Amino acid sequence: MNTWLWNLGHAPGYMLLIIHVALQVFFIGRALLRPEREPAARMAWVVVILVAPIIGLLFYVLFGEPNIGRRRVGRLRAALARLPAFDALATHEGEGEAASVVPTRLAPLFRVGESISGFPVVAGNTGALLASSDAAIDAMIADIDAAADHVHLMFYIWLPDGNGLKMVDAVKRAARRGVAVRAMADDLGSRLLIRSPHWQDMAAAGVRMAAALPIGFILSRPLKGRIDMRNHRKILVVDNRVTYCGSQNCADPAFEIKAKYAPWVDAMMRFEGPIVRQNQHLFASDWMAHTSEDLSALVAEPVGPLGAGFPAQVIGTSAATRPSAMPEMFEALMYAARRELVATTPYYVPDEPIQAALSASARRGVATTLILPARNDSWIVAAASRSYYAQLLDAGVTIYEYRPGLLHTKSLTIDGEVTLIGSANMDRRSFELNFENNILLFDKELTRAMRMRQEEYKGQSNIVDRAEVEGWSLRARLRNNAIAMFGPVL
Repeated sequence: MNTWLWNLGHAPGYMLLIIHVALQVFFIGRALLRPEREPAARMAWVVVILVAPIIGLLFYVLFGEPNIGRRRVGRLRAALARLPAFDALATHEGEGEAASVVPTRLAPLFRVGESISGFPVVAGNTGALLASSDAAIDAMIADIDAAADHVHLMFYIWLPDGNGLKMVDAVKRAARRGVAVRAMADDLGSRLLIRSPHWQDMAAAGVRMAAALPIGFILSRPLKGRIDMRNHRKILVVDNRVTYCGSQNCADPAFEIKAKYAPWVDAMMRFEGPIVRQNQHLFASDWMAHTSEDLSALVAEPVGPLGAGFPAQVIGTSAATRPSAMPEMFEALMYAARRELVATTPYYVPDEPIQAALSASARRGVATTLILPARNDSWIVAAASRSYYAQLLDAGVTIYEYRPGLLHTKSLTIDGEVTLIGSANMDRRSFELNFENNILLFDKELTRAMRMRQEEYKGQSNIVDRAEVEGWSLRARLRNNAIAMFGPVL
């Protein structure tokens, strides 16, 4: 008997089986013990590891944990520690009055935002919604051409196409006349530009360049952190005076890398006022985490006297913030709505609390509208999104699918007076993986402009009714629900 056990234990096949089972137990343990992971996500990963023994293990190693690498997180936290805390930047008159102009019932929204990034609500801001993607790029270039001191820009996707090269030329012009230009682009999303001669041309013109979250050697990337955790932000700051926020990447609406879904329809806002300094702080944290240059002094410059304008707040999420931050913000807005809630997003793959909050909004009598693209550049996301339609419709949510192109705008308005605009989608990638930037504002006029834009989207959309959803084939429903079940994994 002892001899048989000895032979069994040393047979190559059994040894491999023992090693494999041990790895399964180890990674199932990691999936179960991961802090701040939802029970549904734990269950999804356990199923993947058990059902697809080899591929599941590999998938977990590559994508199972939101990790960009300890060194990168350390650099980011060190950068944030060097930057002045935003409560130390109350250097302009009247900043303490900002919270007083926010209605008491809406004050908790801005407290949630402050708990995420540390930025308080600041008054005295002005803003405008740009007419189109091309108009947004043109306005940015006009501000860059008028820059006197510095230009800071960060894009997730910056393409070497018409609008992308117009931006390249603008920053080169600014650098050549002595403006300090710092340009960042995500190393994956902007790889076509970063690996083109245009990137080096900008550096030769005097533009200071940085690739965000560089990939490096592809085979060793998993050892240093997830390759798909990306800097999804879209930020422009000019002279501590002007900033932009929205969904607009630096590219043509035709979006040549995914042209069959074009045009990509975005919304971008231009802001002036104290809110600019908060976006500056966000850019500086990214820049200092990737370079040796310290921008603390620039961030800490006096803001100046407070003018007339609305209260607003930057909400930035990253690997240095809690994973629940962005969904908490969405949920707070949904529960704050009293009369009307309108949301647009290209990617709707919510966690359970987001789905519940949106449904609860409609159930308590709020006119709740969700606008999504009819054709999505990710069939997986499209399938997962549609798995939620029946529950939303049962709750009373009105769903529209935008027809002319890929609706890429990320916006949420409530009661005609509050707007959230930025880069964050209502999906788990924005919740747990990406670096995002958004602005929350309280202003009826600017929210009215955003509502008019949302109405334009509705006018070019098909309304989804219960009969249509019930008419989907059994195969389609099985596919949609099966994919959504693995939403926490995908």
